[in-house]
Amino acid sequence: QVQLVESGGGLVQPGGSLRLSCAASGSILNINVMGWYRQAPGKQRELVATISSGGIRNYADSVKGRFTISRDNAKNTVYLQMNILKPDDTAVYYCNFKRGSFTSWGQGTQVTVSS
Repeated sequence: QVQLVESGGGLVQPGGSLRLSCAASGSILNINVMGWYRQAPGKQRELVATISSGGIRNYADSVKGRFTISRDNAKNTVYLQMNILKPDDTAVYYCNFKRGSFTSWGQGTQVTVSS
């Protein structure tokens, strides 16, 4: 069992920054992939960024150059630094954990970009 708890969502102005955190607990092994997905109203959930336990990162084209994913393996925590935020970034952001065929999801945290 792996539990994921997100934090850091909220309201931010366009062009602003926000940092999301996701703390994992439970049966966590060293080799895994953690990441962030998001879902806006009326749209499919989409991948934002992932990072492996070895530090390999992947980003959606829409966030490259603006978002940075990182992780602290000692704390079993993954972060998403979001800069130059746009209204189109507004969505519920979900933390994801994957180890082989096993996947866990967080409850989601709302990010709203509006003036």
